Amino acid sequence: MTKDSLIVQTKPLPQSRVAIELEIPASSCKSSLDETINKISKTATIPGFRSGKIPKQILIQRIGLTQLYASALEKIIEKSWNEALKKESIEPLCEPELPEGFESLLKKFDPSKSLKLTLETDVAPKLKLKKTKGLKVSIQKNKFNPKSIDEEIEKSRKQLANIVPVTGRAAKLGDIAVVSFEGIYKHSKEKIEGGSSESMDLELEKNKMIPGFVEGIVGMKIDASKKLNLKFPDDYAHEDSRGKEAIFEITLKDLKIRELPDLDDSFAKQSANKETLKELKKDIETRLKENFKENQKNIKNDALIDALAKELDVEIPKSLIDNEVRNNIEQTAQRFAQQGMDIKSTFTPEVIKSLAESSRPQAEENVIKNLALKALSESENITVAEKEIDSKIEEFKYEIEKSPNKIDIEKFRNAIQSDLLTEKLISWLEENSQVVEKTEKKEKPEKSEKITKEKKSTAKSKEVISKAKKKSTKSKEK
Repeated sequence: MTKDSLIVQTKPLPQSRVAIELEIPASSCKSSLDETINKISKTATIPGFRSGKIPKQILIQRIGLTQLYASALEKIIEKSWNEALKKESIEPLCEPELPEGFESLLKKFDPSKSLKLTLETDVAPKLKLKKTKGLKVSIQKNKFNPKSIDEEIEKSRKQLANIVPVTGRAAKLGDIAVVSFEGIYKHSKEKIEGGSSESMDLELEKNKMIPGFVEGIVGMKIDASKKLNLKFPDDYAHEDSRGKEAIFEITLKDLKIRELPDLDDSFAKQSANKETLKELKKDIETRLKENFKENQKNIKNDALIDALAKELDVEIPKSLIDNEVRNNIEQTAQRFAQQGMDIKSTFTPEVIKSLAESSRPQAEENVIKNLALKALSESENITVAEKEIDSKIEEFKYEIEKSPNKIDIEKFRNAIQSDLLTEKLISWLEENSQVVEKTEKKEKPEKSEKITKEKKSTAKSKEVISKAKKKSTKSKEK
């Protein structure tokens, strides 16, 4: 190695990070400065001189040595960094960081001397599973609830019901009350965020709103007003309201009821284009049982992945979690956009920061699970053949051709490969693990786990956004 060569030394750091120590020869420093000056000279405009013919000293006096050094130093770092990566066969997960800071490095930069600096970056972690076979998994054994069929039919009846006004009697459970209300915290007298409305249609059903709200309306007559002394549950979704006492002033503005259609063949035709009520019930039963089966499968798959993740011995790079946080925020923004929200005004820097903080634990959990699956793929040599991907893509050929938007085939292919590999890994886990099903203690409604998680995620995100906006407003007021 000559004195004009870049000297590279690497040093491992915690959390799958590496420090890359560079010694850049003086010749490279001087060469970079000369290139910077020549490049600026070609575009600089100084009265009395033609472009490209400005003397070096005049250019230095006009632009300033510090600025020229800074531009040259940026190029030196970029060039040396890329050369070091190639030399040491390093694949970084993020942009390099300069621990001592650019300004500090600039102060000691002398193009006539060699330059020593250290750059840090995250690298792919070394994955190790303590064990892969013989994992023990315990899941709840649930049964399909036949009552869910009737519940689904009732939902459909409500959707097709005629809403008619009610007069001459007080409100009762099952009615639709049109109310105006305003809520304040009992002790602070502060208005409750989201605790007021000029006109809201409220179905008078148990467990709607906070305890006592619906019960307080039952028995009221149209145009009557009432004050309710209530208390927010300790586990209320909005953190600021948990356990607090509140006063709600309510006015019953109107009262309505649903006139449900008769359960007959005509209803079956109207609700789902089925010829008979019997055919409709059978169709709903088939669909709900498929959803139930899929949900049970998801529960088992999640349990297997959770068990595998506990066997992973790894130091997680911060950049992987940062990327996952970023993906979560982007997905949240997409969901809100689909609901018609204005993303630009909603996702302010304060909101993004709050969402990033709140979603970080879940992001870390997701990264661990993904790394565990990757480790299993490597340790057991489980892969997906190209022909398997091609075959799966062929199934989507019609959708791809008819899609109004151009589909990025490469991304689509990668997504297909990822899904197929995950399916294989879970199948392998199922074959090589011990899954114990516990007898159910209580019937639970058959909901799609994926949908439930997404709703919870959206609700949590809305709460975080609300709190971030409130905090930002208070900050501005100060």
